[in-house]
Amino acid sequence: MQTYDYIVVGAGSAGAVVANRLSADARNQVLLLEAGPPSHPWAHIPIGYAKLLTNPAANWLYSSEPEAATNGRRIPVPRGRILGGSSAINGLAFVRGQAQDFDSWAQMGNRGWSHEDVLPFFRRMESYQGEGDDKYRGREGPLRVTNPPATDPLLAAIIQAAGQAGIPHNPDYNGASQEGIAMSQATIANRRRMSTAHCYLDPVRRRPNLHIETGALAEQLLLDGTRCTGVRYRVGDEVREARAGREVVVSGGSINSPQLLELSGIGQPERLSALGIPVRQALAGVGENLRDHYAPRTRWTVAARGYTLNDRGRGLGLVMQAMRYAFLGSGMLAAVAAPLRAFVRSREGLEAPDLLLGWVPMLTEPGPRGPRIAATSGMTCYAHPMRPESRGHIHITSADARQAPAIQFNFLSSPVDAELTVKAIRIARAVMTAPALAALGVKETAPGEPLQRDDEIIDWVKRAAETTYHPVGTCRMGQDSLAVVDHELRVHGIQGLRVADASIMPTLTSGNTNAPSIMIGEKAADMVLRAAA
Repeated sequence: MQTYDYIVVGAGSAGAVVANRLSADARNQVLLLEAGPPSHPWAHIPIGYAKLLTNPAANWLYSSEPEAATNGRRIPVPRGRILGGSSAINGLAFVRGQAQDFDSWAQMGNRGWSHEDVLPFFRRMESYQGEGDDKYRGREGPLRVTNPPATDPLLAAIIQAAGQAGIPHNPDYNGASQEGIAMSQATIANRRRMSTAHCYLDPVRRRPNLHIETGALAEQLLLDGTRCTGVRYRVGDEVREARAGREVVVSGGSINSPQLLELSGIGQPERLSALGIPVRQALAGVGENLRDHYAPRTRWTVAARGYTLNDRGRGLGLVMQAMRYAFLGSGMLAAVAAPLRAFVRSREGLEAPDLLLGWVPMLTEPGPRGPRIAATSGMTCYAHPMRPESRGHIHITSADARQAPAIQFNFLSSPVDAELTVKAIRIARAVMTAPALAALGVKETAPGEPLQRDDEIIDWVKRAAETTYHPVGTCRMGQDSLAVVDHELRVHGIQGLRVADASIMPTLTSGNTNAPSIMIGEKAADMVLRAAA
C-alpha cells in the first residue's frame, strides 16, 4: 500500500487538470488513476474521433436503456477511457456556455459559481489564438484554442443563408455574447488534438511527485467512518490500495463518478442494500439529475458537386485531404466534427439563445465498424434545445465495478423539450432553404418535407435522434436533499472526498460540455489548494 497526499480518480477533462495543478507544489505527492491506456495513435489526429467513437481500446462504449422517447432504441453513450478522457475522443468543439448558465448555478445557492466567479478559470486554462476581447479570453493557459476562418465555400454559404434567416454572424461566441452563427472554435493546434492529456499531463510527466497509473480501474473508495482515506483499484488481475493523507478527488465523469460512489456505499440505501453493498452514507441524489442534449440530425442532399466531404473525402479526394493535412495542417483531417454552429432564440423576447444548430458538411451511413462516409453528397444539421428540463438517472446494477451501470435518459419527459426541439428543426429548415443555398441544389431527406406537423416531427425524432454526448448532473452540486456535493465540491456527509467533473453541474450548459468540465477541474484544484493552505 502506498500513501499520497492526494488521489485523483480519472484522468479526463477535469481529472488531468486537477492532477497538474495539485502536483505543481513539489511537496504534494499526487496519484492519478486512469482506467484506460496512456494513449492511442488516433487520439492525436483531430479526425481521430471518427475512429475512436466506437473503439473499445479508448472508449467505454456505454449505451442507454430502451425507452419510449427513443422508440425502444439503445442510444450510444461514448465516453473516453484513456488519458485525457473524453477530451481525447470528442468532436473538438470549444464552447464555454453563456454567462446565464453559471449565474443560475449561483442563484441556486452555489456560492462562487457565478459567471464572474468562473471567468478567471476559463481565462486561466486557455491560450486562445484568435481575435477577441481579453476581458473574456485567456492567452497564456495550457489549452490551445483556435478559431478557424470560414474559407470553405459550403460553410460560407451556410453563414450567408443563416443571415438571410435572421441569424447574425458572431466572431466570438465565447466572448461577451453567445448569440449568432460562427465557425466552431476548436481544441486543435499544429495539426493535433489539444486534449487535457497533451496540454496538462505531457508537460509535467517528469514531476517526481506526480504518479500516473493507467489500466487502473477504481473499484471502491476506502472509508474510515465518514472520512475517505483512499482508493481500492484493479490493475489487470491485481487488486491494489492507495491511501490519501489529505483528499481524494473523483473525476470519473457523469457515468463513472456516481458508479464509484454507489460501489462505495454512498447513494440510495435501498438500491445499495439490494446489491449487497453496505450503506456508508445515504445520499438520494447520487446518479439522479442526468441530462444530455437529445439531438436529431436533419439530413440534406446537395446536388452541386465538389462542395461536401462526401465528394472531397473519398477515393482520390481522401488522398488529397491527407496531403493537405500533412503539408498544411488543414482540411478534413484537421477539422472539428461540426465545424459550424449557431446559437439562436426560439422566440423573440428571450434574454439569450436557447437552441443550438450544428452543421457537418457530409452525410454518413452505418458501417460494420461504425459510421462511414456515404456515397450520396450531402450534409447534416443537428438541432436541439440547449438547456433541456428532462432528467434521467444512472445507477449500478451490480457490485462489480466492471459491469456497466444502467443509463436511463427519460428524453422528452418534460413537454417543453419536445416543443423546443420542433422549433429548432424548423429554424434549421429556414436556414437550409434560404436563397444562399438554393444554387447548390439542397434538398431535405430527413425528417423529410412531408413531415410538417409537430407530432409528425416528434415521431421522427423518437425514431432517429441521438445525443451530442454531453451527459451531466449525476453528482449534482447544491444544498438540498438531492444534492451530492456542496459548492466546494465536497461530498455531503463525507470528509476528504470531492467530485470534480461534469457530473456536478446542476444544469446543462449552453453547448458542448468539454470546456466547462476543464474549468471545473481548474476551480476544483484551486479549492483543494486553498483548503490545504
